[in-house]
Amino acid sequence: MKQRELEMALQKLEGFANPDPGLEQYPTPAKIAADMLYTAHGLGDIEGMSIIDLGCGTGVFSIGACMLGAAKVTGLDKDRMALEAAMRNAAANSCAADFVCGDVSTASGSYDTCIMNPPFGSQRRHADMPFLVKADELADVTYSLHNAETVVFLGRKIQSLGRIVDLEKRYKLEIRHTFGFHTREKAMFDVALIRTVRQ
Repeated sequence: MKQRELEMALQKLEGFANPDPGLEQYPTPAKIAADMLYTAHGLGDIEGMSIIDLGCGTGVFSIGACMLGAAKVTGLDKDRMALEAAMRNAAANSCAADFVCGDVSTASGSYDTCIMNPPFGSQRRHADMPFLVKADELADVTYSLHNAETVVFLGRKIQSLGRIVDLEKRYKLEIRHTFGFHTREKAMFDVALIRTVRQ
């Protein structure tokens, strides 16, 4: 599957029916998700690998990883409605991903790769920290999307976990008017994909 084909497939997935602002449930745009997944695939971190998608939402990364040949995919999220959408998306695309309902702190097991778009912390400061810590426990390699302004701070935290950031890519993320506190029809944010590996 070519990257453009993956992007088009992800674009068709069902999104959040009733997004929760406290969980910062903004969809990962298909173009960014496809590029993140293709980056991971190109580095040998998806095909034939076991994948964990923390805070999987409606399953964009989980399903994309299945499409790119992952051997086993698990998505975890605390929002049951989002997981129901993820399961419908998986079924519609013949993807054999497992979806688990629970807080990120409950995740367990051992995986080759973690791919995630955690909360940026705009509603609750450092909301992405539990995701980074848990990903470090679970997977050899992690790919995560963050507010670009926090990358330096995150780098220090990642280093304290005994990891290094060996890849960083920047994107422009468009967030459309979703919640009552949004004052503009859409806003653009600088976001960064970081890949971390154990030292």
